[in-house]
Amino acid sequence: MAPPVTERGLKSVVWQKIKATVFDDCKKEGEWKIMILDEFTTKLLASCCKMTDLLAEGITVVENIYKNREPVRQMKALYFISPTSKSVDCFLRDFGSKSENRYKAAYLYFTDFCPDSLFNKIKASCSKSIRRCKEINISFIPLESQVYTLDVPDAFYYCYSPDPSNANGKDVIMEAMAEQIVTVCATLDENPGVRYKSKPLDNASKLAQLVEKKLENYYKIDEKSQIKGKTHSQLIIIDRGFDPVSTVLHELTFQAMAYDLLPIENDTYKYKTDGKEKEAVLEEDDDLWVRIRHRHIAVVLEEIPKLMKEISSTKKATEGKISLSALTQLMKKMPHFRKQITKQVVHLNLAEDCMSKFKPNIEKLCKTEQDLALGTDAEGQKVKDSMRVLLPVLLNKNHDNYDKIRAILLYIFSINGTTEENLDRLIQNVKLENESDMIRNWSYLGVPIVPPSQQGKPLRKDRSAEETFQLSRWTPFIKDILEDAIDNRLDSKEWPYCSQCPAVWNGSGAVSARQKPRANYLEDRKNGSKLIVFVIGGITYSEMRCAYEVSQAYKSCEVIIGSTHILTPKKLLDDIKMLNKPKDKVSFIKDE
Repeated sequence: MAPPVTERGLKSVVWQKIKATVFDDCKKEGEWKIMILDEFTTKLLASCCKMTDLLAEGITVVENIYKNREPVRQMKALYFISPTSKSVDCFLRDFGSKSENRYKAAYLYFTDFCPDSLFNKIKASCSKSIRRCKEINISFIPLESQVYTLDVPDAFYYCYSPDPSNANGKDVIMEAMAEQIVTVCATLDENPGVRYKSKPLDNASKLAQLVEKKLENYYKIDEKSQIKGKTHSQLIIIDRGFDPVSTVLHELTFQAMAYDLLPIENDTYKYKTDGKEKEAVLEEDDDLWVRIRHRHIAVVLEEIPKLMKEISSTKKATEGKISLSALTQLMKKMPHFRKQITKQVVHLNLAEDCMSKFKPNIEKLCKTEQDLALGTDAEGQKVKDSMRVLLPVLLNKNHDNYDKIRAILLYIFSINGTTEENLDRLIQNVKLENESDMIRNWSYLGVPIVPPSQQGKPLRKDRSAEETFQLSRWTPFIKDILEDAIDNRLDSKEWPYCSQCPAVWNGSGAVSARQKPRANYLEDRKNGSKLIVFVIGGITYSEMRCAYEVSQAYKSCEVIIGSTHILTPKKLLDDIKMLNKPKDKVSFIKDE
């Protein structure tokens, strides 16, 4: 039996499905296999299991399908790959002819639907070497317990670029994304009612129609060959332009702040302690990270030293304020506590790194950003002149161009678009001519830049009574949407269904359970409804946080949020700058 993978929502669900559909399907007592993965399935498995889990399933070694590998003809190979030409061609090379076969036999599992052209190619070349060939319908990455990504950052360009020659690429990507979203629903065993944000662009509407059609098709021919009716869940599809503010604002909750200000790549944080370079992966196996990642940096800085004190006081090793050097000494003295303290050292380093960036420049910026985003200052007074709020940021030589562009964008969003003359003046004064597309190209996302929009800005919920920090008053739009969806308050004209609305969401059954006492939270989650969200063109870490906060508040409904990829402000601005430039061919067409 494999050791249980930590109960982490979506990750756990995905691992259990892979275990049942792949490993249990081809397991033989006492038989070891080699596992061959492509780029996508490597990320998929890395997100939901460890090497020890694979060992427990009879896997001796994991290989990359694209690399040249030594033949091991006495062993069978388990291929878990995406149904793309590139991966299939690599598979076929391993079984060119019987005398040259790399492995004794192949068990072949595709992440999702394999096109007939590729399937026929396999059948014609090496069907005798294949013991199993199946599609398992998991074509997404479970990034966190309530967050998934389709891992298609290119989709941003194809969905929002104005170049008409990209139309074919866009259609291909829309189809591929729809298929991937269906695998999210299938993995959760849901056939949700599908709805979308109707304006200002039609991407969400097109994608929603495609998903609905593919869901209908999938549940007609699912594994049990039974037609599955709509379940008590909702899938909401939104275009990225619905909330531009949350994508460029400096966030001060721990995870969002760290990924914005520090060079964290592939969730790996590099730091120095005791004069040595170290690195740590920020992941959900670390309970401390899960506990503090959504907290405000001020709370984190108070909390970690408290935890340190708890540990150190048990050995009376240090007194008073904990410093990194004192901790390092403590670790040397107490090998027993070393592992426990290591994680706290990582997070204290991470928090201190964030603060070293925050204190000199970002702190001043945050007040300006909050005033522009909300249209009111910390005392609740209306901002009368947005330009006067913006100017000190533009005149400050310590702010880099990205920060100035973020402030200019918040100014433009706050006044709902500006004149060409005003925008030119701003760009020239700050000498941003080379970066001006980072501002202008927002219009391709349906966000008013030039000229000012005649339509009023959407109304926001009044959250003035909620306790918050002065520099973190802004609440991402997605939180309003999630709460309104669960409370059944979304306007059906603005958020139309493209399928029959499940009874539980149409007013005949109340989903909100804020007032009800809940006996068993986990049991309730199993029986409760799910709200699945998909944003075309990326989600921010602050929006991910909202999914957890709303799930906590409304115990009867679990929010699962996902997108094409995860955004940080700098990467998004770079992508927006490229929208009106030519781009090479789309990189993930299934059958080129």
